[in-house]
Amino acid sequence: MPTGRWTAPVRPPRPPPARQPTRLPLSTGGAVVIRKADLSASLVVFLVALPLCVGVAIASGVPAELGLVTGIVGGLVAGALPGSSLQVSGPAAGLTVLVYEAVRTYGLPALGVLVLGAGLVQLALGALRLGRWFRAVSVAVVQGMLAGIGLVLIAGQVYAMGDAPAPASGPGKITGLVSLPGAADPVALAVGGATVAVLLLWPRWRRGARVVPAPLLAVALASAATGLLDLSVRRVTVRGLLDSVQPPSLAELGRLTEVGVFGTVLAFALIASAESLFSAAAVDRLHRGPRTDYDRELIAQGAGNAVCGVLGALPMTAVIVRSAANVQAGARTKASRVLHGVWLLVFTAVVPGVLGIVPVAALAGLLVHAGCKLVPVREVRVLWRGHRGEVVVLGVTAVAIVAGNLFEGVLVGLALAVAKTAWDISHVHVETEDRGDAGMVVRVVGNATFLRLPKLLDALEALPHDRDVRLELGGLRHVDHACAAALERWAAARDHERVATITSTS
Repeated sequence: MPTGRWTAPVRPPRPPPARQPTRLPLSTGGAVVIRKADLSASLVVFLVALPLCVGVAIASGVPAELGLVTGIVGGLVAGALPGSSLQVSGPAAGLTVLVYEAVRTYGLPALGVLVLGAGLVQLALGALRLGRWFRAVSVAVVQGMLAGIGLVLIAGQVYAMGDAPAPASGPGKITGLVSLPGAADPVALAVGGATVAVLLLWPRWRRGARVVPAPLLAVALASAATGLLDLSVRRVTVRGLLDSVQPPSLAELGRLTEVGVFGTVLAFALIASAESLFSAAAVDRLHRGPRTDYDRELIAQGAGNAVCGVLGALPMTAVIVRSAANVQAGARTKASRVLHGVWLLVFTAVVPGVLGIVPVAALAGLLVHAGCKLVPVREVRVLWRGHRGEVVVLGVTAVAIVAGNLFEGVLVGLALAVAKTAWDISHVHVETEDRGDAGMVVRVVGNATFLRLPKLLDALEALPHDRDVRLELGGLRHVDHACAAALERWAAARDHERVATITSTS
């Protein structure tokens, strides 16, 4: 009889049933899948976006609530539409200067008309499938545009850090910095400076920066210090959401026929589109998910700006700071950016009075830091090593924006970029071959344009006058009318002295 204890076979435990992701129904008829990663990422983006929305609004000269409205629309409208899956939209520092000038020129009631018109232009550009053409814009012009905006933004917000009035013009803001120390409030300046210090130092502790974003921590500490120490500094004025939202009237809509208003609409649309699509290209390099459909993204941005215009809010663009935070926080789908809009809506509806304790100097410090990031110092160093002409385009664009305005500066940059490209491609070389008694053979190779005509004529006129010359133009890929006429005149002049023959195989 066998001995021993019989043991029942052990069955492996069944794996727990997979949790189905929560689905958030949308008004568009679809559904956004909410994963745990998207939920946590949305909270991170919300905490990053909250102080930036308020700060951009204050710097633009509009009520703080309008910045939050644009952030909400960026999440709920643009975030729900197809295009780029992970980039986040909202009010951007890149449009602050243009919005401030527009509000000062046309008034706050006209802002909704300008933004609505810009949104409609973006919708038309996306429908015509012109989104991809924004990638053809010179990178030097875009970087120069951002550098110019950053410089003007820094100059203007330094005054706000000291609770001092800022001059109206861009050059005046820069030259007026000399007299700022005597006009600035030292207490407010200390609050703003401490905010910038936190923004610079806190990200060095990566673990802490993942839990609490640097912008939120900096503004929260400044607000707490201002309240606990009872500092007499200027704080954000709270008007209430309903009082701040002002849909454009029919009279304001009629202003779209004005040349100046229409030009501002085009500036809003083109600059916001370029910034959004360049941001999309940068975000695509940060993740391995689906790539951006530029035309659909342009339509999403246009729809968001159209809604912002109806609400009288700030224009929106895709923002690289929030988008990078979204990717780094582990977002997987567009649910994170939709939820960040939900959190902004809840904050604006439930606790809007919290904004009243935020010092303006802290928000100004936040935007000074953002303006410094817009100046592409590292890119300039790289370009200077191999493409110094691009640095010239970048610098001239930035200086033109500071000296004039954003729209004119961009036009100057584009014109200079086109001129530089024309100069670069118009290379022409003159090669000579001495065949003894048979004379000389001169070959012209490259692209003969009027830009290189002085060089070409100098080389031809330097040929000896006592020799027969055979001029071969078969190596020319392009010759414009000015060069063709000059070559014919040169050959006719040589014909009086010696034999000059022009041949062409092209």
